[in-house]
Amino acid sequence: MNINTLIKRQNLSLYELSKTSGVPYSTLKDISHGKSKIEKCSAGTVYRIANALHVSSDDLLEPCFFRRPDFSVYKSEICHQVKELGDIPFLVQTLKKDMISDLYEKQWYPECLYLLAMVDYLSRIHDIPLAKEYDEIRCQRLEQPVYPAGILILYRLSKDEEVLRKAENEAIPEFKRFNIIESEIRNVV
Repeated sequence: MNINTLIKRQNLSLYELSKTSGVPYSTLKDISHGKSKIEKCSAGTVYRIANALHVSSDDLLEPCFFRRPDFSVYKSEICHQVKELGDIPFLVQTLKKDMISDLYEKQWYPECLYLLAMVDYLSRIHDIPLAKEYDEIRCQRLEQPVYPAGILILYRLSKDEEVLRKAENEAIPEFKRFNIIESEIRNVV
């Protein structure tokens, strides 16, 4: 989890974290603003920050070493999880782990909105009320539409705008609300 998210979650200021951890304010400010990288800090500094934030050093460093997958790979992984787990167990797991908030806090907006769209879609088709804790995120929308790779390839080959319009018209409403053009979540191999 990123240090700014942890500070915000614990309702701390950098000054308070500095006092609690014993790490100089200027060091924390540089890390928080991206001028210094936490993974370049000494083990002692990482330990003191993690301890003051009540997380492990591994949790604090994880974002530094985790590589963000390509969005199309992410979408495929989510569809595979739905297929493997089943709709309801997927909903329970996603909501229980609060994966949507985690993605939003990482500022991984396409992934966050895709997952929220999936949750909302599965909730609708199973007549389950929407999870209200995500109402604020539901107001968000990607600036540019995100099309499936197959649609983009077809469009580039044909240069026919109708390909994009057709995809938009066939998009699942929960995905389209976020400017994600998705019409098929079940046909995964």
